[in-house]
Parts: sequence; structure tokens; C-alpha cells
Amino acid sequence: MRIGCPTEIKNREYRVGLTPESAGELVNAGHEVWMQAGAGEGIGAYDAQYRDRGAKVVDTAEEIFAECEMIVKVKEPQASERAMLREGQLLYTYLHLAPDPDQTRELVESGCTAIAYETVTGPRGGLPLLTPMSQVAGRMSIQAGAHALEKAQGGRGVLLGGVPGVMPGKVVIIGGGVVGFNAAQMSAGLGADTVIMDLDPVVLEKVGTHFEARASTRFASKANVEEAVAEADMVVGAVLVPGAAAPKLVSRAMLSTMKPGAVLVDVAIDQGGCFETSKATTHDDPTYVVDDIVHYCVANMPGAVSRTSTYALNNVTLPHALRIANLGWKEAMRQDKHLAQGLNVHAGRVTYPAVASELGYDLLPIEQAIG
Repeated sequence: MRIGCPTEIKNREYRVGLTPESAGELVNAGHEVWMQAGAGEGIGAYDAQYRDRGAKVVDTAEEIFAECEMIVKVKEPQASERAMLREGQLLYTYLHLAPDPDQTRELVESGCTAIAYETVTGPRGGLPLLTPMSQVAGRMSIQAGAHALEKAQGGRGVLLGGVPGVMPGKVVIIGGGVVGFNAAQMSAGLGADTVIMDLDPVVLEKVGTHFEARASTRFASKANVEEAVAEADMVVGAVLVPGAAAPKLVSRAMLSTMKPGAVLVDVAIDQGGCFETSKATTHDDPTYVVDDIVHYCVANMPGAVSRTSTYALNNVTLPHALRIANLGWKEAMRQDKHLAQGLNVHAGRVTYPAVASELGYDLLPIEQAIG
């Protein structure tokens, strides 16, 4: 199979779909890998390193989209990239379709087969291709929020860990999954007063046992969320409904109960955000203020730590890429029901139930798509 990896063009997106080592693995398995010139520079991987691993380096994304059977990326294809997709071509990347009707429509119109990292499941449960980026984003949420809390950034002027004789900042983390757990590790490690909220008693027991006295847990009822948010210096939105839009857990009315200069960090922004007042921002302009509350809603947080993120991502995406290339995508999905859950669009139809339901498409069941 001829596999292409273009340079990411989303704002401040420095990650790359394939590391030199991953490209080499695909080449060693008998496939062709085409890299766009400069695609790996954001992680300190240069064209010569890809050539040394057997990849071909081409000048433009147009060449890759025109000639390659499978496109491997990191972020969802931008409008100019979607225009180059064609019928029968494979796209393997993060998609986050539910809150993005324009992208969904154009992928459907292209006739391509789109496999989303974020909906591939694992034999032990969970979403293993999303997990490493959730780990990165969870950890980054605290350092980004801590910076936003500085007075010069519009925040309250609170140091999360406090100092002797001065109380630490209070961090409320809504969602105790991978993002929330990793956010809590960073928050508790800094010495902040950390509260983890979730609706699942099993999750609360797990995180409570892990953190013991370093963080507290609280059931995420509406009344408890309202009370916790009012007390917080920082709130991290860490909820995920696989493939679907995130639920809105903090309303605009609740902002008026918060401390002026408090910070909201919405890690769910890729799926539409879990705060009513959230809108996607970029690393160029990461925050905005609504009702005296600072919002940090960068949609590609892990792109800022691109080398760590790319290598962590390739650890989990490469094995599936090899199976798809070796067997063809249909046979790979027949043999692996967890990979099959990654199929979101095929031949002009939506194949993922949550996306079809959210955006009003007739569902093509995955079983029918793979025959």
C-alpha cells in the first residue's frame, strides 16, 4: 500500500502522523511511505531521517492526496485537505465529527473511508488511541490553567500550590476518566486543593483509593457541581461521551457564582466543549473572558508538546496502520472488532451511531460496510 503523511496545517499543530521510526516499520513491511517535505520538523524529525528509513519525501500535500491510498494524519482534515480526498481513499486520523457538521458533510461527499482514532476501542475497554492524548491534555490542563490564573493573564493571581501560611488554590476536575485522572496527578502534585467529580461510583472509588488524602472526590450531581464550581479557582472540564458531543455541565448562569478571575479549562472542546460558554481557541490566542471568568479552550492542546505527543500517539496508532496496510481495511476490521469501531464514514455514508444520531444521518451499520 502507498501511505501518505502530509504536514499538519491546523494552527500551531506541530505533531506529525508518522515518526521516522514508524515510517520505517511500514517500509520494512513492504509498503511505500510518502512524506511531505518538512512534515516532521515540529518534532525535530527532518526529511533526511525519513529518507534514511526508506520513505519518499515529496514537496506538496497535493501529491500525497493524489497518489496515496491511505492518508495518515493527526488532526481532522481541514477544508483544503477535505477537498482533495477522493472516493475509496482511506483517511486515518482524529476526526471528532459529532460537533463538526461541515467536516462530516464533506467527508461523506468525498466518498472516502474515514477511520477515527478516537472511537477505536480496546480489548480491555477504553479508547486506546485517544488515551495518550488524553493523558497529555489532562496534564497540560493544569499547567495551562495555572498560567491563566496569573494576574498578568487575566486570572485571579493565585499560585495553585500556595506557600507556607497561604492557602493553595482550589482545582475542581469534572470527570474522573483518563483526562481527569492525569489532571488530578498534576494538580495534587503541585499541592493544590484538588476535587475530582464523577457520576460513576466505581470511578470515584478508584481515584479516591489512588489519591487518598492528596485529593478528594465528590459525586457530580447538578447541585454538587454548582457548589464546587462556585468555590473553585480553576475548573477542568474532562468529560467524554465516545463519538458524541460533550454534555454542557457548567452553564453561563453558573459563571456569576464564580470568583472573578477564576479559570475554566475545557479539555472536551474537541467534542464541542462541556461549558456552555466554551468556544474553540488556538495556541496563538488561547484564552478569552466571559463574565469575568477566563476560558482556556485550545482544541489541540497536545500540539504544544509535539514531540512527546507524536511519539505517544504513534505507539498506539502504528500497529493498526500496519494491519490496515497488510490486510486491507475491511479484512483488518473483520479480524479486529475494536478497530472496526473506528470506522466513522464509508462510501458516502456515516457508520458511527453517535455521529449519525447527533447530525441526523441515516446509519450504515459497520457490519454492512465491512461485508
